[in-house]
Amino acid sequence: MGNRDDTADNRPPAVRFRISGDRALIAVYGEGVDPAVNERVRRMAALIEAARHPAIEAVVPSYATLAIHYDPDLVEPAALGDLLRGLEALAEEATVPPATTIEIPVCYGGEFGPDLATVAAHNRLAPDEAIRLHSRTVYRIYAIGFTPGFCYLGGLDPRLHTPRLATPRQRVPAGSLGIAGGQTGIYPLASPGGWQLIGRTPLLLFDCHRTPPVPYRPGDAIRFRPISADAFYRLAGEAKR
Repeated sequence: MGNRDDTADNRPPAVRFRISGDRALIAVYGEGVDPAVNERVRRMAALIEAARHPAIEAVVPSYATLAIHYDPDLVEPAALGDLLRGLEALAEEATVPPATTIEIPVCYGGEFGPDLATVAAHNRLAPDEAIRLHSRTVYRIYAIGFTPGFCYLGGLDPRLHTPRLATPRQRVPAGSLGIAGGQTGIYPLASPGGWQLIGRTPLLLFDCHRTPPVPYRPGDAIRFRPISADAFYRLAGEAKR
């Protein structure tokens, strides 16, 4: 059968590229929610940022893709693709920021989580059991977007999967914790939104005057800690000082 390279089956799939307008190139490393693919994205993001190419203006990692925003007067997409392919050989040795686990206090249900009962009923759970399932998981941050600091988390227990609202709310309070399908995430800022709201944190998750503006980044992890309404109001008061 000839010489067969048994390591080939273990190699990650080749990167694919998509043009996004005239100032961004999307590098596609896989599909879906996959920790291994997301780690590859993180490593490539670190390598590109370390390269400090004068034409690259921003690097934005997501679940399985990497958006490279560039100055089209300084580089063409084809040359940028060649740069990324060249960096691929260094991906395994890339230094990425160590992952941090952030604990976020959440008051579940009631006025803070008006859809908790809906999520529980959809999955044939008692509300207390839904809270227990949601707060026992350590969630990986796969991407940040939609609004500043909105983190898309992986690892939601399948017993909590619930479709998003048929009609989005015009205003979701800042700090709200929601579920949409198989994902969970937090709204750092008040905004429209269609996720099922199950709780709220009193913490100020986005502050443009703080460095960094949000206390987490892609690759970090989040654990939610249930708190009482009294604790919510106390911590909210402290956050405003």
